[in-house]
Amino acid sequence: MEDSSNKKDHKPVIGISIGDINGVGPEVVIKALNDNRMLKHLTPVIYADGRVISFYRKQLNLQNFNYNQTKTIDKILHRKVNVINLNEQGVEVTPGHGTTEGGSYALISLRRCMEDLKSGKIEALVTAPLSKDLVQTDDFKFPGHTEYLTSEDGAKDSLMFLVADELRVGVVTGHIPLKEVHTKVTEELISQKLQLMIKSLKKDFGIKKPRIAVMGLNPHAGENGLLGEEEEKVIAPVIHEFKNKGNLVFGPFAADGFFGSRQYTSFDGILAMYHDQGLIPFKNIAFSNGVNFTAGLSFIRTSPDHGTAFGIAGKNEADETSMRNAIYAAADIIKSREEFQ
Repeated sequence: MEDSSNKKDHKPVIGISIGDINGVGPEVVIKALNDNRMLKHLTPVIYADGRVISFYRKQLNLQNFNYNQTKTIDKILHRKVNVINLNEQGVEVTPGHGTTEGGSYALISLRRCMEDLKSGKIEALVTAPLSKDLVQTDDFKFPGHTEYLTSEDGAKDSLMFLVADELRVGVVTGHIPLKEVHTKVTEELISQKLQLMIKSLKKDFGIKKPRIAVMGLNPHAGENGLLGEEEEKVIAPVIHEFKNKGNLVFGPFAADGFFGSRQYTSFDGILAMYHDQGLIPFKNIAFSNGVNFTAGLSFIRTSPDHGTAFGIAGKNEADETSMRNAIYAAADIIKSREEFQ
């Protein structure tokens, strides 16, 4: 039987992939971890190189930012920031300028993280932003982190879930062209995403009976068929099915009025039909505080809710709040899953 006192004192080990080293990833990671209070709650492990971290530490004028360098996860120190050296000494750091070298480095970091995650040596993964086009190779043809991690996990499906204190938004269709959305929004897919959201709200966020709002696909949620039939023929039947099973699922709502009138404050989760329908209001409401969480995987992955931001990289202008929240969220979800079991 596990000693409850040891469990209480346990500090989770959180792996952080550095992302594109020419974007804002290294900056927000260093700034977030520069707050030593975090080390009371978790042990962070950055997958990069001391040379890269040192470069940004100097540029950010954070000379008091200290870290332990090691080649393997077995040599990390608790209550310290750790850097797993990837030994990619040839890569050039050019803040603000995306390069194929930077994209390759981001992939090396991510894959090393995944190795340690799969072997149970780290308990969660936080991913700094990478450039989706600069990481495309013959053996990496994924539109983003979410799809790659779902494949690595061997999961049938996952849910892109943007979360903040006041708002949680998932999407039915993710990184696909807008012209393809209406063909992908099916009863089966909506049902899958709703199931993932309900399970995640219970297991990952400790909400026993979650209330979920489902958005319509068309303007004004179809206006009773005048502006589209998907609401009546596809979305509403799924909502009724879930209601009949005792779930608190409501809709379909017109997205503009729903978010504009702050109806979202009455729900634990919102299911949008496509990427921008959910992410535009989310980022407008909770941009600096929001976290991207991949629900439905066997492991825990979070990330900040922004991209590489090459335009401000290297200028000490990036806000680290979302990265800090992503790290804390990973630790919180670890705890929620332990309590759920």
